Amino acid sequence: MKTHVRALVVGGGAVGTGIAYHLGRAGWDTMLLERDELTSGSTWHAAGLLPLFNMSYATTHIHKYSVDFYKGLEAETGLNAGFYVVGNLRMAQTDARMDEYMLYSSVAETADVYHEFLSPKEIADRWPLVRTEDLKGALFHPQDGYINPADVTMAMAKGARQHGVTIERKWQVDGYKWTGSEWEVSVSKMVEKGGNLVPSDETAVIRAEHVVTATGNHAQRTARLLGIKIPAIPVEHQYIVTEPDPALVEWRKTHDQHPVLRDADAKWYVREERGGWILGPYERNAPARFEYGVPDSFRADLFPLDLERIEEEYMSMIHRIPSSESVGLKDDFNGPICYTPDGNPLVGPAPGLRNMWLAEGFSFGITAAGGTGHYLAQLMTQGEAEIDMASLDPKRYGRWMTTEYAARKNEEAYEHVFILHHPDEERPACRPLRTAPAYDRQKAKGAQFGQVNGWERPNYYGPVDAPADFDHDGRSFRRGTWWPHAEAEAKAIREGAGLIDATAFTKHWVSGPGATAFLDWFTTNKLPKVGRINLTYALTDAGTTRTEYTIVRREENGYYLVSAGASTAYDADYLQKSMEDWIANGGAWVMAHDVTTQWGVFALAGPKSRDILKALVKDADPATALSNKRFPWLSARDIELGMVPTLAIRVAYTGELGWELHHPIEMQTHLWDRLMEAGEPHGLTLVGARAQNWLRQEKSYRAFGTELGRDATPLEAGLDRFVDLEKDFRGKAAMEALGVRSKCVTLLIDGPADADPWGKEALFADGERVGRLTSGGWSVAFGKQIGMGYVRPDLAAPGTKLQVRMFRELYEAVVAEDSPYDPTNARIRVDG
Repeated sequence: MKTHVRALVVGGGAVGTGIAYHLGRAGWDTMLLERDELTSGSTWHAAGLLPLFNMSYATTHIHKYSVDFYKGLEAETGLNAGFYVVGNLRMAQTDARMDEYMLYSSVAETADVYHEFLSPKEIADRWPLVRTEDLKGALFHPQDGYINPADVTMAMAKGARQHGVTIERKWQVDGYKWTGSEWEVSVSKMVEKGGNLVPSDETAVIRAEHVVTATGNHAQRTARLLGIKIPAIPVEHQYIVTEPDPALVEWRKTHDQHPVLRDADAKWYVREERGGWILGPYERNAPARFEYGVPDSFRADLFPLDLERIEEEYMSMIHRIPSSESVGLKDDFNGPICYTPDGNPLVGPAPGLRNMWLAEGFSFGITAAGGTGHYLAQLMTQGEAEIDMASLDPKRYGRWMTTEYAARKNEEAYEHVFILHHPDEERPACRPLRTAPAYDRQKAKGAQFGQVNGWERPNYYGPVDAPADFDHDGRSFRRGTWWPHAEAEAKAIREGAGLIDATAFTKHWVSGPGATAFLDWFTTNKLPKVGRINLTYALTDAGTTRTEYTIVRREENGYYLVSAGASTAYDADYLQKSMEDWIANGGAWVMAHDVTTQWGVFALAGPKSRDILKALVKDADPATALSNKRFPWLSARDIELGMVPTLAIRVAYTGELGWELHHPIEMQTHLWDRLMEAGEPHGLTLVGARAQNWLRQEKSYRAFGTELGRDATPLEAGLDRFVDLEKDFRGKAAMEALGVRSKCVTLLIDGPADADPWGKEALFADGERVGRLTSGGWSVAFGKQIGMGYVRPDLAAPGTKLQVRMFRELYEAVVAEDSPYDPTNARIRVDG
């Protein structure tokens, strides 16, 4: 066995094999280790479906790549991957489900995923075994189907070997040690003993520059060996196989294989299997398993069945396929399939570790294996993938994550596979968990909360006496019951004053003798003077946007950095590793502290915000304390609001006169009460995140995770004013080499009367797709829909007429000037 490789892949299921294949194809000396036999994990009992349907831009690309890649494996390797291109019919029983499919259709268009819409009559004419009288229609992927998981894994394994990859079976990893330049991986040869697989006395140490873990159900063991948290825990998944259905057998005499059926409203998929059917339900109450690791005695094993748990889904299959009622059951399975709290896999660098890559938590591992291998190999060999992989990054979960949280949320994710995926969906499990002190006061005022990195954050304020299910029952793919509340909140900030809880912001304190020089290299903009702030960006080494920061310079070498609330661990990891690189290359010492939970944040904005603060500020001359002379725009001051020492930052994400009030979190409820008292005479309105999102689009403020990400540079985002090309900074040369491939624009849209764009829609010019939206909503200033997105550079000039696809219709849109609302910032700078 080789003892030194450039890349070591741990795990021989479909995902690990796909990664090894693509690393080998990229020219890296790669070895794959499997503790048992290839496919012996969840791969062997997977149903092998290849669903293209996904609301995520990144995941859609991953799935599409897999489907296309698998079709060429036989020509490359000579092995038939067992791909049956039979089509995938996704049925809808309700109008809301059809709305979901129409929103998905726009996402699919942006990734070139072909699909068709069918009426109930068209379904019945083509597939008469399907009952259709209670359907609204269906979405059909004719290029989709199913594949034999073992066959495709073996085909990828052969392809990997052809690209020089070494595959070793029956070797278990026992430990990982980072030497500073490579990993020393301790392994044991596994042997059969009494039907179990146990370590032998034969051991070895493999040295690898990079390690990828794709350990599936064994992710908790991997986490312990690495000393990190990986919220990938399996959940039971049952499926049953019927005896041959005579009606299907007869139909097949004159037809190709039946397409895969998905009745999302009934929570199941069905596909043909040797003249019968496979039913795979996603039922309620499927339990998480192996929360602390897979027992040594569990190999290619299954769990006892719980058919009562899936009785409702079985009966609905009989309803949808009446001929299946008299067919007996031939086989059944109940095996573990890994999940994560949001249902998306964990793909990317491991937190806190160098050259350690995770590919864990795949609930649709067969579908994702090829695409994950392709894009992860790009990350590893080229520095970045061609698509932004941040939504799958393992560091989207912080150190607050626990086993209990992961297990319960994973069960919820399983149950929600076929739940309507409203863009305004908020899932209830394990909530509330992380709450700011003002949470109960906000709840008493009617706050309807969303969850950001575990934090409870008001999305909007509904009726104070609203029933518990007010938000849940009012969700929609169009305008939900929350919409008029958000509209009123947005108007309140434009006309008076609004208070927003922004406590979830990520906050870091960066200091030390090297802090100034480090941040000057780490970020794109000039550093502010003491007492001032600026907006700036940290780039990837590929020149794209890695993080957005508001930097407050508190001391000569002391900086307060504020970034996205969803990205605390993500930003902390990059910041820490960058500082280590800086020091290792001779830079002066610098350190960073995560102070997120030490500081609460309220954003007070609107024309009357200064009047409210004047009533609270304690100052020798309160009349001038908040004036432009003493407190100019884009500056920070230590002020006292009653008894609360506050770092006030004169900036407002809403584009109005306003301040961010950063305060000791233990004083938050006191500050909340004083602000509410001071605001009452001025009509202070409580405002949630949804209204704020609309308002920031009226100012063309780019948001990290939508307009800003690792697939575009700040120059492509139109943020040239925050990039100082006179200085050197990390990623500068790569950014300049990329040029401007597309441009971020703001669009005003004449859309449908009952819906707004969600930021997933395709953009067209003269019938040609030319870009996509990344954000969307309603503009109270212009009385029409608004959106932001990327288009070809030649279509980015203000006044350019485009079209937006919504609900399968094209609606007129026009490119607005940047910051269409108050483009001169006169309202933000107003004195008083």
